[in-house]
Amino acid sequence: MADALSVIPASVLRNLSDKLYEKRKNAALEVEGIVKQLALSGDHEKISAVIKLLAKEFTYSPQANHRKGGLIGLAAATVGLTSEAAQHLEQIVPPVLNSLSDQDSRVRYYACEALYNIAKVVRGDLIIFFNQIFDALCKLSADSDANVQSAAHLLDRLVKDIVTESDQFSIEEFIPLLRERMNVLNPYVRQFLVGWITVLDSVPDIDMLGFLPDFLDGLFNMLSDSSPEIRQQADSALSEFLQEIKNSPSVDYGRMAEILVQRAASPDEFTRLTAITWINEFVKLGGDQLVPYYADILGAILPCISDKEEKIRVVARETNEELRSIKSDPAETFDVGAILYIARRQLDSEWEATRIEALHWISTLLDRHRAEVLCFLNDIFDTLLKALSDSSDEVVLLVLDIHACIARDPQHFRQLIVFLVHNFRVDHSLLERRGALIIRRLCVLLDAERVYRGLSTILEGEADLDFACIMVQALNLILLTSSELSVLRELLKQSLVNAAGKDLFVSLYASWCHSPMAILSLCLLAQAYQHASAVIQSLVEEDINVKFLVQLDKLIRLLETPIFAYLRLQVPK
Repeated sequence: MADALSVIPASVLRNLSDKLYEKRKNAALEVEGIVKQLALSGDHEKISAVIKLLAKEFTYSPQANHRKGGLIGLAAATVGLTSEAAQHLEQIVPPVLNSLSDQDSRVRYYACEALYNIAKVVRGDLIIFFNQIFDALCKLSADSDANVQSAAHLLDRLVKDIVTESDQFSIEEFIPLLRERMNVLNPYVRQFLVGWITVLDSVPDIDMLGFLPDFLDGLFNMLSDSSPEIRQQADSALSEFLQEIKNSPSVDYGRMAEILVQRAASPDEFTRLTAITWINEFVKLGGDQLVPYYADILGAILPCISDKEEKIRVVARETNEELRSIKSDPAETFDVGAILYIARRQLDSEWEATRIEALHWISTLLDRHRAEVLCFLNDIFDTLLKALSDSSDEVVLLVLDIHACIARDPQHFRQLIVFLVHNFRVDHSLLERRGALIIRRLCVLLDAERVYRGLSTILEGEADLDFACIMVQALNLILLTSSELSVLRELLKQSLVNAAGKDLFVSLYASWCHSPMAILSLCLLAQAYQHASAVIQSLVEEDINVKFLVQLDKLIRLLETPIFAYLRLQVPK
């Protein structure tokens, strides 16, 4: 300290802490001259003493004017040192950095100014303090004082210039600092961060793309900022990175895919569109790298297919088709069970388009990986049966296609028929609303005779007689009126002369007995008139109630339809 006092006059030190800026400035010019002379004579020991004095007695003083003088003095000393300043930076910079967070806004302002002047002299040598400077600038970007903010912006621009021209900058050390701040909501801080990301990405020797997964989520956060300017800056940065990804041979798609999947469900429309657009590009570019993430990606795409925004729907559909066109082997980390789980979960979606695409995925998996899908049958079967009650006919028809595909195996066919009867039993409205559609479609897909024989076998032993009667009546009406069952009707008409027809008649007979009108119409269809007469005779013993009369009325109406034209022709005039 004594060395410093011996080279700096007391009047200069006094003026350095004066309340008037001009006096402090003139004192700083004196300090600059003194240090310049010391540097010329190579007396670095005295230079160190001067810096120590300025730091300890001035920048760390409780008096604001002392602190201001100390800052302008340290900047002046650096200017005096010029090319030899680097060796003293460890002494000069920390006190200035400390002052950047001073409680007095004027001190913070002078600290920005001092660091600016220091940086102009030492340029790249300042990089060793970069993380601390960045940390301080991040806070100053949101400073409550407009003058401090303005000074910080000037300093920020200079530091960016220094970094872009330096080969000493460490991106690896910087990224944790950036990641830590990416979720800050303050708009000034957000602008500051996007500015740095953009600048660093423009430097050819700095690989920002390699670290994109570390701050991608933060950029997506900014897409829903209330400030249009911040949204635009974030979007611009993201667009630039996406372009780089397209041109880059090696990108970590996996980590980024996880982020994009989350963002595709954002309540903000612009964020969803950007995320689904990125996913679309990833599916096209990523190929095998994305196989472990297919289920997650599908989970993001399916809801977007029904998005209220048409742009999102269009991109989601395109991505869905792209994903489905990729042929993957379960042996290569392609998880059939995970994709089935996603598809099954989306069958509960309130949107028809999403439910339809989920079913298309189950159908695709059945077609490509039947054995693997059947391993998970217990997990999805109940959901598929429940989907038969869907409000959409298209959904129900697709579900039936899947059921029919599964039921190609005898044990699964039996399981389907048993579950179907069970569902009709517990939900009579399903039988009323969807019964005809379900039965007719299954008859087309699985062979009508096989379906009717299967249902008849189960209903024959049905304990709930009321339900058995209703179910048989429904099956009988479908048998008599549906175009899909014309072959079955023709076979039954020949039951008296054809062994196959007779066998079918016998297989249906026991269950059709649950309904007098059903058994009577079956006999008439099979032209077993003698037996039909015996059935009519037995009806006299039946309890004639409203239900009976309703069924009788239906039978009479059926006898007048083209189905029974042959019967009317056979009746003697």
